[in-house]
Amino acid sequence: MSTLAFIGEGLDRAWESLSEGWQQLRQRASQAITRFQPFTRSSDVESAEDQLMQRALHWGLVAAEVEERDDEIIVRLEAPGLEADNFDISVVNGLLRVRGEKRMEREQQRGRYHVMECAYGSFERNIPLPRSVDATGVKARYRRGVLTVRLPIAESARVRRIEVQS
Repeated sequence: MSTLAFIGEGLDRAWESLSEGWQQLRQRASQAITRFQPFTRSSDVESAEDQLMQRALHWGLVAAEVEERDDEIIVRLEAPGLEADNFDISVVNGLLRVRGEKRMEREQQRGRYHVMECAYGSFERNIPLPRSVDATGVKARYRRGVLTVRLPIAESARVRRIEVQS
């Protein structure tokens, strides 16, 4: 095999691997990629913060984990940079709907940004639930950038073992 053919095969394998990796990343992260709507103010004059918000990313990653146990579903959502009262949580048609608002906070008004990779504004993430839940018993906690929502499984959706008698 010639050196050129050997290099060509190596490049083909590398490209296949890279392509497969991007496809897997896109598949796994497609639900977590979330649109952030920048804040809009009613005045015509934009502040320096408004101008920064317009240049900030409008898409961000709000990654989630959904764990099912015998009696509850636990959803963990990575949402750094927020406060507990920045969330609006509801259960709608088999989805956990998490809405939030991430505000830009600047300590000083001088200086300029060279890199802005954080998304700011309001967002909504809808997470499909694997079973029906009792929405009256839902509890949520926000700690260290992770929102944890505990949803009790509805009594009618719980798995019950039925003993067969002979």
